[in-house]
Amino acid sequence: MKKSAGAREFIQDIAEPAHASHAARDKTLPSRADILAFIAREHEALGEAPGKIGKREIARAFNIKGSARIALKRMLKDLEADGAIERRRKSLHKPGLLPGVVLADIVARGRDGDLFAAPAEWDMGQGPAPQILVMAKARQKPGAPAPAPGDRALLRVELVRGVEPGQPAYTGRVVKLLPRARPQALGIFRADPRGGGRIMPIDKKNIYRGELSVGQGDEGPARDGDLVAVEILRTGRLGLPAAKVRERLGAVENERAISLIAIHAHQIPHVFGPEVIAEAERARPATMAHREDWRAIPLVTIDPVDAKDHDDAVHAERDPDPTNRGGFILRVAIADVAAYTGPGTALDREAQERGNSVYFPDRVVPMLPERISNDLCSLRPNEDRPALAARIVVAADGHKLSHSFHRVMMRSAAKLAYAQTQALIEHGPDEAMGPLHASVLVPLYEAYAALKIARANREPLDLDLPERKIILDDKGAVKSIVTPPRLDSHRLIEEFMILANVAAAETLEAKHQAFIYRVHDEPSLEKLNNLAEFLASIGIKSGKGQVLRAAQFNRILARVKGSDNEHLVNEVVLRTQAQAEYAIENYGHFGLNLRRYVHFTSPIRRYADLVVHRALISALHLGSDGLASIANEDLAEIAAKISAAERRAMAAERETSERLIAAHLAGQIGAAFQGRISGATSAGLFVKLDETGADGFIPAAMLGDDYFRHDPARHALIGSRTGQMHRLGDIVTVRLVEAAPLAGALRFELVSETAPRQTRPNSAKAKRGARRDIRPDCGSPQARPADRKAAKR
Repeated sequence: MKKSAGAREFIQDIAEPAHASHAARDKTLPSRADILAFIAREHEALGEAPGKIGKREIARAFNIKGSARIALKRMLKDLEADGAIERRRKSLHKPGLLPGVVLADIVARGRDGDLFAAPAEWDMGQGPAPQILVMAKARQKPGAPAPAPGDRALLRVELVRGVEPGQPAYTGRVVKLLPRARPQALGIFRADPRGGGRIMPIDKKNIYRGELSVGQGDEGPARDGDLVAVEILRTGRLGLPAAKVRERLGAVENERAISLIAIHAHQIPHVFGPEVIAEAERARPATMAHREDWRAIPLVTIDPVDAKDHDDAVHAERDPDPTNRGGFILRVAIADVAAYTGPGTALDREAQERGNSVYFPDRVVPMLPERISNDLCSLRPNEDRPALAARIVVAADGHKLSHSFHRVMMRSAAKLAYAQTQALIEHGPDEAMGPLHASVLVPLYEAYAALKIARANREPLDLDLPERKIILDDKGAVKSIVTPPRLDSHRLIEEFMILANVAAAETLEAKHQAFIYRVHDEPSLEKLNNLAEFLASIGIKSGKGQVLRAAQFNRILARVKGSDNEHLVNEVVLRTQAQAEYAIENYGHFGLNLRRYVHFTSPIRRYADLVVHRALISALHLGSDGLASIANEDLAEIAAKISAAERRAMAAERETSERLIAAHLAGQIGAAFQGRISGATSAGLFVKLDETGADGFIPAAMLGDDYFRHDPARHALIGSRTGQMHRLGDIVTVRLVEAAPLAGALRFELVSETAPRQTRPNSAKAKRGARRDIRPDCGSPQARPADRKAAKR
């Protein structure tokens, strides 16, 4: 096969190094150039990013067997460390290669009318984003919208052979155009007595652009001081950009408006249309048709005390089978949302658009209307409810022996809260739970004890970081910020849900049913190398270029348990991890240390779970409302959209918490607080306060009479003259200088640190030595134990 120019450059860029002679290399192994040529040929053969090309495929292609595979593994690590290849989703690729289907923004139109796109998400550490030439459809449906600059689209891309420098590296065909968002901004309306007024932007993305002008008649219902959403009408070189008030969100002094800022800033759908509401109201309770009767099984729900919807119920009993001595039969019943939301209905389209429910301290933006989520699908006690249920048999050591799925009618025996459940186990039954204590709760905890053994053997990533909850008063202001305790009742539900999720993935794979995985990639080599440098700075060896498993991370965390560096190392290990997402390709779940995983247990609040429910219904012939025949590209589109919706929700929830806490602290300007350095950049230090978890910033210019340089390996700012070090995890006392509640911003100044900082000696010789010998301070007390959120949340 003739190699393209791109393939030749790929091979020649990382040819056999001068120091690695052919005599020194194992004779049974291909050369580095041979391996690179093989990967390039695979890319060219498919005309796009290929399927998996890993060690196994390379070994098979070159007939590498036995101990030679170890040498091949080392060679691949060297190629990855040199930047010749990159590992993505368990597969080896040329660095910067796009997947076959990509979410892209159409960014420009050429002089000849050609459209050009760029990937919507791109890591600039890989270099400039590749250009994609958008190919016109051979047949355009009459009246169908044509793509244009500013649109976002799902593209099927192909790598261009022999591309010239500066030319598009890919061609792309539009799979689907996504709705175009209208340009908007959020701000405070300042009325002009003569009419119209100005907008003071508060969105962090727009605040730097300055004010917006609102013409007379364009202010709508807005009053002076209101929080408003505006449409930007025009911009120009002269004068202020013009805007029109699109929606009045409320008075700024009302802190309940704070979550609306995030809702509108991230364009989260939050109002159900009439068609959706009407469809939900027409829904009627499910019947027993085609369902097994599980109403006599005493399943119970265990949720937060303030939960309004209950989508999972659990039950456990000892397995009577004498061949499974000490084993258990577990049942996990999940609300049958698919019974009320058929594919292609208004409810289904709305749920897919929202992707998931979004949780704020003062409100919930649900994925489904309350008629579905809080009524028909909520597993209320002593009421018949349809469910999709897993029956799982586990051994005495917690490993799964078998499982099956059933479409059932159930009746919850009790609604329990986490703290209540834990108290019943620790202190004995109360009057209400007396009959169920021995028959329901005790077997659940006995089964959980077995699952703990299996979890310990699996060794998932076990980070220990605090998670706070904001409690509001009746007026929507911050009443308190608490760190809820992490209880065995949380862990029990988490382990039951994980087991059911794994069982669902295994069933769908066995039935060759199309579905969406929940995946979590292993950390990138670059992040692992940065982690190794950091660990070396505190005396922990971790070789560069070494791929770490979850169990190895846990051993690193165990080494610092109870030490001054515990909080610091947990934070850095967290930042090393990739972000979980939804995908039609399976590359495992690194954090849970599982080969296959789906989200099955929360269809009320996650669209991914609803897709999995429908897939199970189809695969197991449990009804006619399953997942209809669907192309992989359509599933890939759904996976991309709901992954983006999840990230959108996380950002909105985080920003709302930041704004609420900033509003809470705005009256305490000048007060001193204790906290930890949570980040270091060339611009300054980020600090997280101990009591409230508030995040704020100390500009580098306010750190003292010195020039501070950023040391990424140490996650620190270091004074060039004094050698003074401010490092991630250090305990500090800061003074609040400024608070901007609607931007969620706090500015601090440094008051003191818990340990004296290193200062360089005066002699030139000593100064040279001090630069090399700077060590992180070890004056931080033990970090507080974390309250990690249960997996189902």
